Parts: sequence; structure tokens; C-alpha cells
Amino acid sequence: MMDAARERDRADPLREYRDRFALPDGVIYLDGNSLGALPKATAERMAGVVRGEWGEGLIRSWNPGANGGADWIGLPRRVGGRIARLVGAAPDTVVAADSTSVNLFKLIAAALAMRPGRKVVLSEPGNFPTDLYMIAGLEAQGLAERRLAPRDRLADALDGDVALLLLTHVHYKTGEVFDMAAMTRAAHDAGALVLWDLSHSAGAIPVGLDASGADFAVGCGYKYLNGGPGAPAFAYVAQRHHAALEQPLTGWMGHAAPFAFSDDYQPAPGVGRLLCGTPPVLGLAALEVGVDLVAEIGIDRLAAKSRALSEFFRDCLDGLGVALELASPADPMQRGSQLSFRHRQAYAICQALIARGVIGDFRDPDILRFGFAPAYVSFEDAARAARHLAEVLETGEWQREEFRERAAVT
Repeated sequence: MMDAARERDRADPLREYRDRFALPDGVIYLDGNSLGALPKATAERMAGVVRGEWGEGLIRSWNPGANGGADWIGLPRRVGGRIARLVGAAPDTVVAADSTSVNLFKLIAAALAMRPGRKVVLSEPGNFPTDLYMIAGLEAQGLAERRLAPRDRLADALDGDVALLLLTHVHYKTGEVFDMAAMTRAAHDAGALVLWDLSHSAGAIPVGLDASGADFAVGCGYKYLNGGPGAPAFAYVAQRHHAALEQPLTGWMGHAAPFAFSDDYQPAPGVGRLLCGTPPVLGLAALEVGVDLVAEIGIDRLAAKSRALSEFFRDCLDGLGVALELASPADPMQRGSQLSFRHRQAYAICQALIARGVIGDFRDPDILRFGFAPAYVSFEDAARAARHLAEVLETGEWQREEFRERAAVT
């Protein structure tokens, strides 16, 4: 098993990129689907922003050119344009701003306004909670009506009352991938718009927003894009909707001329009207480093290695006699960059692995989840993690009391 892993690592075309991440000694990090590892270049970039652009440039750094040069004001559009290339979108259709939750609220409200007479926002039970909570918040204001349908009944639930179909492209628990083009087409056939949550897709697997005819999308910057904890999110609006887009958070940065300081709101042209408050410069600078690194590697290469890693991990578990119920699709083409398993004691098992230096995560009630971020996870990592998991299960190590005590973040 170890010899096979090392042979694969020697032949890995992405092996050089592992050294461009700060990975602690003695840690096997399989949680990049929740928080990406730190690119080494990020620390240098942050120091430059803080000491040079902020410390020396001060307020001048908001502008480009000789008197400033940093162009902080252009960061949301610049970083958004770079993310656009990773999700199959035109550069002027994506902006980096706010959180995923806030962007969901903006775009759900915008979609409802574009479908007068319809109030239903359709999703599936078990979607990521913030997606459902944002629908509920608009429902509490009388602006929306939440409807949930099982995955295999979603198409049947698309009737004349549905304004928006809101789905997560890669399911956060199982990693199962929706057929974006097919679901978008079904929604459009029913007269509805579609909003895709790409939080577990962007930077991990190929996404074709423009090609699929998607209307809207959101995603976070701190998972596979390696933007750091709480990194800014991004939002996408198809070009055909730019003129009609009206979002409810009409802050000054979404104004056509924010420094005219007008009393009346006039939206900026295009996707820029999705901006609201002052851009978080430090967060966007860190995110830019991660996005550029992912773009350099290439999504197709990342996805191919991810599939190879996850299949190798399954082979290792089989070879070690580990029989866990697979919660993810068996076909690697039908899942994102993760593997999930079901076990009644998944939380305790996860904690026992973390104590050994194998960091995955747990999702309530019974999901043991491993992310395979291929930019820095090696085949030897996968083999060693499988061995640790086998030993934890075989010895019953997870039964220790300290592994059963729930932490605030799981």
C-alpha cells in the first residue's frame, strides 16, 4: 500500500504544488473541503498589504496609479473576474463580496423580484442550512414561500408558482453532484430561475455556469480556493440579467457613483450593483493569492487527481478490511472532491483520528467526511490516513471518553 502510494506520488504531475502550502509536520489534512490550507505566498502578500499598501500608502491605496497604485477599490471585480474563469463564467459576471449567506439573500430577493406573481423558492431537504435559512428569512417577511422536495422529485415540483430553484451543486454531506445543465433546463422550462451554491464546487471540479444557462450562483472563498477563514464569498449573475437585477441591500458601494455622495440610490452597471459595503481589503488580498494558485494548477488537473486520490483511499480501506457504509456516490464522476461514510459513532471516530493528526470532519448526525484537496494532499497521505482509520476502528480507540465530548465546531 505504501509502496503503491509513493509510486503514484512520484508520477503525480501536481506534486510540486504541495510545497507551496504551509502544512504542519505530523498532520494529514483531509479537511480542505471545509477550510483550505494556507498558501505560503499568502503570508508574504498579507505583509505587503499591511506594511506597504496600508502602512505606507494609507488611504491613497484605494486608487490605482502613481499616487496610490494598490487599486483596493477594484479588488471585488478583479478577484471576481479571476474566480469567473474557474466556474465557467465571463469575467464581468462575478464579483467577490460579503459572505455566501449575504449573497444568497441578495440573489434570492432579486430572483423573486424578477418573477412577479410567483413566491415559491424550491429546494431540497438536507440542503446546506444557510441556503434554507435565507429562504425562511424572506418567507418571514412575506416575500417568499419555501418548498422542499426530495432530490428525485424536484423536477415534478417545478410548477407555475416556483420563482426560483435553489440548489447546492455538490452536496456538503455526501458530495453528490447535481447535473447542473439538466436541472437548469427543467427550471427554465417551468418559467423559474435557478441559483446554484458552488461552495463545494469552486476550485475543486469543473463548473460551467454560462454553458449550462445558469441564472445566478454563489460560493465561498475559504474552501478549495484557499482564501483563509471567513474569506469573502462571490456571486454570479448571468449577463442577460444584469439590466433587470435589483438587489435589496442597496449600499453605497453598489451605487453607480459612490463618491458622488448622492442622497438617492442609482445602481451600478452590471454585476457591480451586487456590492454593498466597503470591500474587505485584507480578505480579498488573501483570497486573490489562493484563486491565482488554483488557476495556475488548473481545474481539470485538480479534478482528475481528486478522483484518483479518493479511489485510492477506498482501495486502501478495502485492502485493510475496513467496511464502512459509503454515503457518497460510488462513481467518482458523480461526487465532488470528498468521501463521506456513515457510522453511528462518526463524531468520536473523527476526534480519535484528529488526535492522531488525521484531520477530517464530522457532519451531524452520522457522517465522517474526508476532503481530498489535490493541490496538497498526496497519495501517501491517503494511505496513512486509511491505516489510522483502520487502527482506530480495530482497537476501539474512539470509545475513549474525551472523543465523545462535542466541541462547538464539528
